[in-house]
Order: sequence, then C-alpha cells, then structure tokens
Amino acid sequence: MNLTKAQILQWLQAVDEVITENKDYLTELDAAIGDGDHGINLHRGFQKVMTQLPQVETEDIGSIFKTVGMALVSSVGGASGPLYGTFFLRASTVVTGKEELTVADLAKLLQEGVNGVIQRGKANPGDKTMLDALCPAVTIMDQEVAGGNNSIVDVLGLAVLAAETGMHQTIALVARKGRASYLGERSIGHQDPGATSSYLILKTLLETINPRT
Repeated sequence: MNLTKAQILQWLQAVDEVITENKDYLTELDAAIGDGDHGINLHRGFQKVMTQLPQVETEDIGSIFKTVGMALVSSVGGASGPLYGTFFLRASTVVTGKEELTVADLAKLLQEGVNGVIQRGKANPGDKTMLDALCPAVTIMDQEVAGGNNSIVDVLGLAVLAAETGMHQTIALVARKGRASYLGERSIGHQDPGATSSYLILKTLLETINPRT
C-alpha cells in the first residue's frame, strides 16, 4: 500500500486538529523551559496552512509540502516556524512530481526534512530538541526499508514508537539549544515541547493511514 496524495492532505488537516487540541499542553511544556509560545505558534502556523491547502490540493505532493513549508515559515514566530518550515521545504525536494509515496519515499522525505532541521538549527540528537524524536524515527525507518520491509503501516508504526521513546527521554536531558539552554541543569525534568509536537505529527500520520491505531 502506497501513501496517496489524498491521505497526505487528510494528514495535514488532522495535524491542524491535533495541534489545536494540544495547543495549551505544548505551551505549558514550553513555558517550563522556553518562551511559552510553542503551542500558540504552531497553532497559528497550521491555521495558515489550512488556508493555503485548497489552492494546491490538485498539485503534486512536492508542491503541497512546499506550500506547507512556506506557510509555516511566513506565519510562525520563534524557532518552530523556521525549523518546521525547513522540514517541509526540504522534504518537498525529494518528492517533486509524485502523486503517491512508497515506504522508501516516505523514509527519504523524512530523512531529508530532518537534514534540513539539523542544518538550520545547528542541533544534534541529545540536545533536547525536536531531533530527539525525529532522528530515532528516521533511523528505524531507514533500517526497516533497507531490510526489505515495504509496509508503510508497519514501518511508520515502529518509527512512531521510536519517536515516543525519544520524546520521553528528553525529560532527563540538559537543553543545549534555544532559550531552554539558558537553564542548564534546571532544564532536566522537563519534556521538550518540540520533540512532543514532532511525535504528535508523526503519530497523526500513522493514525491517518491506519485508523485502528
């Protein structure tokens, strides 16, 4: 089973709903170690995405992702706008012209998106950022695809579990990037909001293609 363009659009709409539902939770996480605006900013960004999607829903997946990225960069303040915007913009470059995605395509676009986040944010796994959820997810997907697993649901399911584990592991980490890094050791004991929103976005994709999840 491939991931269709219709499912991509459905996922993005579902992400908007999930971010709206978790806006206050994400903001509370960010208030403990950051600027306290992560949920508010992401909500604003995906509200903007929703206004743009009708204009590109007949275009290819690469164009859709490019539109998402540009909407996030232009409408979201703080670090999350440029980082999530860069994720979608970089992901768009490897799925140009595609109307559906294989599991290998999905793994490739997630890897390229993560590469963009690393380049833009100058962060690494272990720095208590969104990468602590995204990198383990991408790693397990690459391993599964290389091993011949061609089930999007199975591979993405493993990736979501890896992202969830990485998200929880940020609680014990010292923040080394962004406003949270100013707290030093005091950032220990708090879950990273960026890792949390990244996990929610991946989990929403899995739930979109496999509602029984």
